[in-house]
Amino acid sequence: METRLGEYVDEFTRRDWQTLPPDAVEDPVRLAVVGAGWFTAEWALPGIERSAFTEATVVTDVDADAVDAVASGTDLTGVPPEAFRAGEVAEEYDAVYVATPNATHLQYVEAAAKQGKAVLCEKPMEASPERAERLVEVCEDASVPLMVGYRMQTDPVVRRLKDLVDAGFVGDPIHVHATMSQTMLGELTGDTDQWRLDPDLSGGCALMDIGIYPLNTTRFVLDADPVAVSGHTRTEHEAFEGVDEHADFRVEFPGSVAAMCTVSQNATHASRLEISGTEGRVVLDPAFYEREERELSVERGDVRMDVEVDPVHQLEEEFAYFGHHLLTETPFHPDGRHALVDSRALEAIYESAETGESVRLTE
Repeated sequence: METRLGEYVDEFTRRDWQTLPPDAVEDPVRLAVVGAGWFTAEWALPGIERSAFTEATVVTDVDADAVDAVASGTDLTGVPPEAFRAGEVAEEYDAVYVATPNATHLQYVEAAAKQGKAVLCEKPMEASPERAERLVEVCEDASVPLMVGYRMQTDPVVRRLKDLVDAGFVGDPIHVHATMSQTMLGELTGDTDQWRLDPDLSGGCALMDIGIYPLNTTRFVLDADPVAVSGHTRTEHEAFEGVDEHADFRVEFPGSVAAMCTVSQNATHASRLEISGTEGRVVLDPAFYEREERELSVERGDVRMDVEVDPVHQLEEEFAYFGHHLLTETPFHPDGRHALVDSRALEAIYESAETGESVRLTE
């Protein structure tokens, strides 16, 4: 068993999806970046630049000052949204990355699809399942590839954790515990006039913004979709009036495997993912944030292994995967239909929070 564990952690950060050598890429995928907020400036653009398979060429945002700030001193072409939607600089990019408030994703994806451009859309895909469904249909009707930005699925440590579960090191999975919390108004911004606190733009706060991490990562690791959900939400701080500040929810998977999840936008910064099975346990702590060193612990019988993981740039991995798969014409795993399952599950959790009843999920 120890030898087999060693085989799984050897070359821990390997890209098991990569078939095209980076040095073979002469013309990387050119990206138009839609949304020039802090996440784009601090994480997405550096990730695009670090990836050998992508390069950013265009940026747009409703905030002209933000566009100027991002494009200043670079070769990026900054354009207003109306010019982007009209396709005025469409010859300067091959694909579009959408990182705007949730309820505005659809309009930009519609424009990209009309221009025949591949799309990488941030999660959650839209502010409601109905709009998310429309977004997927727009891309399907235009025959343009759509990937949704679940960066945990391209993070090597999560992929190694999935390898271990797939290989049966925990036996049959029985239950999952996952948590994610942050002090949103302290860590991210002190500004209460922001889109995450506007239910029309976000669709919700704690569940929509960070609840999707434990939900989707559990789906990915278990390779299963939820069959029922239940949950509770609560709000205490006046800044979160109208949206959920804290949430806890239960997700049932086939075989009665249950995931218990807690998320908060106003609690101590933390994240953790633990999967227990009939023969062992795997724990990733911290689990979901893009800027932290992490440790993967594996336990089975009298064998315990702790792997201190050298951090990778998660956005580099995501954009490398996106660009690589476009260049090799390989289908994406986290596509639009995959993301629709999350949209429907989140809506059902909100429904359960209102009714106090568990909600069954159907196709």
